[in-house]
Amino acid sequence: MNVRRLIPTTALAAAVALGATALTACSGTAGAAGTADGKLHVTASFYPLQFLAEQIGGDHVKVDTLTKPGVEPHDLEITPKQTGQLAESDVVLYLKSLQPAVDKAIAQSGVKNIVDAATLTKLEVHGTSGEEDHDHAAEGHDHDHGHSHGEAGEDPHVWLDPAKYAEIAKGFGAALEKADPGHAADYKKNTDDLVAKLGALDTEFKDGLKNTASRTFITTHSAFGYLAERYGLDQEGISGVDPESEPSPARMKELQAVAKKDNVTTVFFETLASDKTAKTLARDTGLQTDVLDPLEGITDKSQGADYFEVMRSNLKNLQKALGTK
Repeated sequence: MNVRRLIPTTALAAAVALGATALTACSGTAGAAGTADGKLHVTASFYPLQFLAEQIGGDHVKVDTLTKPGVEPHDLEITPKQTGQLAESDVVLYLKSLQPAVDKAIAQSGVKNIVDAATLTKLEVHGTSGEEDHDHAAEGHDHDHGHSHGEAGEDPHVWLDPAKYAEIAKGFGAALEKADPGHAADYKKNTDDLVAKLGALDTEFKDGLKNTASRTFITTHSAFGYLAERYGLDQEGISGVDPESEPSPARMKELQAVAKKDNVTTVFFETLASDKTAKTLARDTGLQTDVLDPLEGITDKSQGADYFEVMRSNLKNLQKALGTK
């Protein structure tokens, strides 16, 4: 079972303080030095941070993203043009250790106004102990999905927990207020509105997953540790480094036992990766397949047009898979 790690009561205040100080060289004139139309130029590393920047920045910012729609964020390669784009940005918003290529490009770009979303909330370690380990180390597997998970294997997928995403929103909002004080009131209002919407989404998940028949779900990509932990669920990942790889016979047998014991009905796959692994397991265990989207990007295949729509689709799919008591 996942054990909820208690976040200190000072965490949110610290997140806001970190956001306000994260722009290491911002001044009150940053907005004027932005785009040709006077907007603050923000570059976000991938979709969840792009969405956050657009929601909080509103009409006062121009937001670009390094990860285009349909590109798997972990596989991103940065072009020299994109490195130049970073250098010309007023603010860069990224999540350190999620995309090594982005980390390297930011270091090379010389950009000074950087907000690291990983500093705005508390990262945790998932999938490295107890039931979620499954002797993957002995099998040559891990849960890193081809990317570093920060210090001591920390899980970067914080945006899938609406409460943690709200902490990042507050920190980034504070950073924009400092970067462009002339529009601080608007940034504050937009931040408050977004945090309220995330609070409502959190309540929807709590209520919607309160009385499920099963508490266990199986997914190809172990990206849902924060979501599972927040709502009292157990995530079972099929494979680690390569979500498209065939699970080992030992892992297949193990998951078959888990599915039977915990009344699992569905194997989840995601929109930006192959469903081959999920379908292989589902075929061999007589289970169904469905989408659980880690929201690393939005495409025409996504079950929704933005963060909130896709998260609500995830909730609906989880409710269907887990059943009701």
